[in-house]
Amino acid sequence: MTVAASEPKTGGGGGLKREMGLMSAINVIISVMIGSGIFVSPTAALRYSGSVGFCLVVWTVCGGISLLGALCFAELGTVVPRSGAEYAYLIEAFKKSHSFWGPLPSFICAWVYVMILRPAEIAVIILTFAEYSILPFRHLLGLEYMAADDLHLLIKLIGILGLGIITYINLSSVKLYVTINNVFGFCKVFACLVVIFGGVYQLAIGNTENLAGGFEGTNTSPGHIALAFYNGLWAYDGWSSVTTITEEIKKPEVNIPRSIMIAVPIITGLYVFMNLAYMTVLSMGEMIASEAVGIDFGDRALGSFSFLIPLGVALATFGCALSIQFGVTRLCYVASQEGQMLEPLSYIHVRRATPAPAVAMQGILALAFILVGNIETLIEFASFLIWFFYGAAVVALLALRRTQPDVHRPYKVPLIVPYITLAVSIFLSIVPVISDPSPKYLFAVAFILSGVLVYTPFVYYKVRPRWIKCNSKRI
Repeated sequence: MTVAASEPKTGGGGGLKREMGLMSAINVIISVMIGSGIFVSPTAALRYSGSVGFCLVVWTVCGGISLLGALCFAELGTVVPRSGAEYAYLIEAFKKSHSFWGPLPSFICAWVYVMILRPAEIAVIILTFAEYSILPFRHLLGLEYMAADDLHLLIKLIGILGLGIITYINLSSVKLYVTINNVFGFCKVFACLVVIFGGVYQLAIGNTENLAGGFEGTNTSPGHIALAFYNGLWAYDGWSSVTTITEEIKKPEVNIPRSIMIAVPIITGLYVFMNLAYMTVLSMGEMIASEAVGIDFGDRALGSFSFLIPLGVALATFGCALSIQFGVTRLCYVASQEGQMLEPLSYIHVRRATPAPAVAMQGILALAFILVGNIETLIEFASFLIWFFYGAAVVALLALRRTQPDVHRPYKVPLIVPYITLAVSIFLSIVPVISDPSPKYLFAVAFILSGVLVYTPFVYYKVRPRWIKCNSKRI
């Protein structure tokens, strides 16, 4: 049984409830930020930086820049105490500015995230989970002798099973999600520490040859430097995840800024030292050519414990997919409250206090993407829009400071911080198009335009097909 929730809830009743404390908020950030990338393909920054020394500088600076962006969202999360992150901030800042154009940016944000980007990401991540979850058992299962088509089918079936599990968890209860996410968060940090301490051991026995070059060979080309930072910053994506679930965080005005200030530096440290660890046993050429850097590192440095790396990737990707789905369903919930998504998506299960229709819809969309396959390019088309929406949220922050100067701000970043973040967001939105001027980016433009075509009749003019009205009444 579900109920319609037309107003944000702070606890009690039939709405979302504040069940997540500081530790849970930290784990949400860790779960989304640490996926498979740091274990499998952290090499783009190295390739474009040209040296091990400058590569480590890039990873460190990118962590600092990500923290600045996250702190902007920390202020927004305390001023606009609603779930939905960028969506909530855009609707709050611009909704009243114009009857048609004001709500449009927030709708496009929801349209991109809800209908394509997040469910497609979940599909790719859960398939990565499926692939790496069976790697430790490849000899036992005889995967080496399995036909490629059969192996692909097995991975897809395991992925569908994994998707069913995360959807069930997010349907069941927030407490179940928090418990499982905390466990997986601890496990993925442990996997990162295994890599780091493996690197420490290699340094202790004198394996420093690959690090001896320092900054030798550093690329000084502005284009290569820009691409190095571009790829480094993408690896840190996910720092805004805690603000997608603001309405379920206890004392958000305190715990959102604290969770960001704790989680992002922790992940920065893990990323920098993991790259350093990889470099102790793999040369630059080997890292750049590797299809899975963490696996190669484990085979050389961990001996009989090398199975911990694919296991760590499986745990990291499962937790990442779980948390991304948890967050995007809250965006669905808030967008539906604003009348920009179907009304049932704002319904909350009475006993479980979860947005059950939104969770079910995201599960179905992700399943469709899994069945379709070959969606990595689709994500590439649309993913550059993520930093565009980050930039739009920073513009919303500046607009709210001007239009709501007297609103109490428990946390407020120095004015220079949003301007730096805005510059970075513009940079990350433009660089992929300039570096690879392909017609494929027209897909993203076409999808945005399709959103405008949906927005005009169904949101602005509030046209509702008869079958939607009938189903809403039945529910």
